[in-house]
Amino acid sequence: MAQLPAGVSPYRRTDTFTEETVPAALRRSHSTKDGVWGLIHVLEGRLAYRICDARRLAHESVLAPGAPGVVEPTILHEVEPLGPVRFYVEFHR
Repeated sequence: MAQLPAGVSPYRRTDTFTEETVPAALRRSHSTKDGVWGLIHVLEGRLAYRICDARRLAHESVLAPGAPGVVEPTILHEVEPLGPVRFYVEFHR
């Protein structure tokens, strides 16, 4: 899995989402803007994180507390709650 590059810093974060409040847009293929990295923090439960971009090898990982997911700029991805979950996304540039 990708790692945040040196020199980026957080500038914004989402609200905390649950399996019931996760926006539909996050459940389908979407991306961040050029130069914007994301860090998905799972507070409770588990979240499937899928990379579904033709520029990268398709990949799915399960995120859990202590195992955040890194979102690369412009790379298509989606998430899916795996039961009860609480998570947020922190944006870096």
